[in-house]
Amino acid sequence: MPILGIIASSMLGVPKSVVTGGTLSSDSTYHYRAFTADGTLGVTGAVLTCDVLIVAGGGGGGYNVGGGGGAGGVRALLSQTASIANHSVVIGGGGAGGGANRGASGNSSSLLGLSTSGGGASGAGVTGYLTGLNGGSGGGGTYNGAGGTGNAGSYSPVEGYAGAAGPTTNPPGTGSGGGGASAAGTQATLAILPAGGAGTDTYNSIDFSSWLTATSLGSSGKVAGGAGGGDYNGPGAGAGGAGGGGAGGGNYGGGTAGTAHTGGGGGGGGGNNGSGGAGAGGLVIVRYLKTAV
Repeated sequence: MPILGIIASSMLGVPKSVVTGGTLSSDSTYHYRAFTADGTLGVTGAVLTCDVLIVAGGGGGGYNVGGGGGAGGVRALLSQTASIANHSVVIGGGGAGGGANRGASGNSSSLLGLSTSGGGASGAGVTGYLTGLNGGSGGGGTYNGAGGTGNAGSYSPVEGYAGAAGPTTNPPGTGSGGGGASAAGTQATLAILPAGGAGTDTYNSIDFSSWLTATSLGSSGKVAGGAGGGDYNGPGAGAGGAGGGGAGGGNYGGGTAGTAHTGGGGGGGGGNNGSGGAGAGGLVIVRYLKTAV
């Protein structure tokens, strides 16, 4: 809003906020500012009351019959106060896929002192790297390795779920699925494919599906899907969880990367040295009433 507009609003006794940053979109009631890279939420004129969705970066998939990467943590919070200031927005990058061992864990996203945890990297079919790592959602294990736990930030409600433990026998030569924002990953067996845990469009009874629609973000109407495990001689590679989780690779195949800007995990690499897929970067959406500006 121009300076004269701010003065006019103040004279009428109805101070208004002026908000900048991110990519602006709207529906009939709200404005949305979406960030898929680091940026600044600028607020001048008046303090802004807003709702915030924060999604961290997903974990990378493991190498050579690797598990699926865990999704980045998800939190949505209503009625947050943004003071008159420039507020830093940090978007967590996704973890790299494993090219010789496990992948890398994702990175945290944050705004207004609120944050979520990066997704845990998965295990890999290499001695010493069999376990999934903890994160917003945990990475899947491989062989006898444990899956990583979710909710690394100890939030209530939780920001994500655990990756599945690796299979207890070999065969199946398969990594297990990474955790998603609404469900744990699936453990591989001779009869069960190692799917990633499903992502979500809801947090703490806050349905943010309309936020994703308005900003053209998310995948299948959700964010933060866990990734599927890779396969060598097991039941087959696992599918990624709804919300951007990458699929695992089959024999000689690499895992699929998480869908961009969803916080989805990267798929586990297949046997015979398949590389893990990269986790997807996260996002932040700020929602506020049109009448506030």
